[in-house]
Amino acid sequence: MDRFQGTENYIATDDLKVAVNAAVTLERPLLIKGEPGTGKTVLAYELAEALGAPLITWHIKSTTKAHQGLYEYDAVSRLRDSQLGEERVHDVRNYLKRGKLWEAFTAPQRPVLLIDEIDKADIEFPNDLLQELDRMEFYVHETDETIRAEVRPVVVITSNNEKELPDAFLRRCFFHYIRFPDEETMKAIVEVHYPGLKPRLVAAALKTFYQIRETPGLKKKPSTSELLDWLKLLMVDDVTPETLAERDPKRLIPPLHGALLKNEQDVHLFERLAFLQRREAGRPGG
Repeated sequence: MDRFQGTENYIATDDLKVAVNAAVTLERPLLIKGEPGTGKTVLAYELAEALGAPLITWHIKSTTKAHQGLYEYDAVSRLRDSQLGEERVHDVRNYLKRGKLWEAFTAPQRPVLLIDEIDKADIEFPNDLLQELDRMEFYVHETDETIRAEVRPVVVITSNNEKELPDAFLRRCFFHYIRFPDEETMKAIVEVHYPGLKPRLVAAALKTFYQIRETPGLKKKPSTSELLDWLKLLMVDDVTPETLAERDPKRLIPPLHGALLKNEQDVHLFERLAFLQRREAGRPGG
């Protein structure tokens, strides 16, 4: 298998490439952590494209249970069908709904299985999947059969670090933390999404963006995806680099800030800072 080098649409740092290739070589799940918007989920999509592999995605919610990834047995439908005298009632397989792990284990081609935002689920969820991910097999009681992966899928697991994951689970994974992109990496990401965008506008936007992220007391730091949304709006509204670079105290909050600041506390924080700067500027000798 060729080594993962990133794709045209995905800028992968050297340490991320090493992590992906190590996990694939070891045939261990790749556990990717990082703050929201750092490209954890997109990595699985791009990895599948780079490998020419099908992608099977299991988005985890707070109500998701581990057994749903294996299969679910619909006993209620079977009972109803038996009361109606349906012929299909004689084959229990008609009432088994295959989960994403079953789908991945029996895929005709080695797939990439994305278990997205595992930390959203109950704390027992990762432990409940330990054996299945380790052995790449599980038992179906209703049909008395074992579903086994002939070829181990490439497993990518993402976490936003909302909950600590159990040690036993971590031991079975290859771990990588995606750091928030530095300015040079972010320029490359912007170039992928908006080729040929004016360098002065990009430089001014990035300067403002990182200043916002570094503001003390900010509740939610803007992410890469929010920067890209903001840049798109700046282009549509033809905002100039000079406007972004202005240090006018009345304009401390950047134009179209709704793309970057996503809650009222952060907007109020910037409004207070603007007020304080205006007051400083209005003092004699200020």
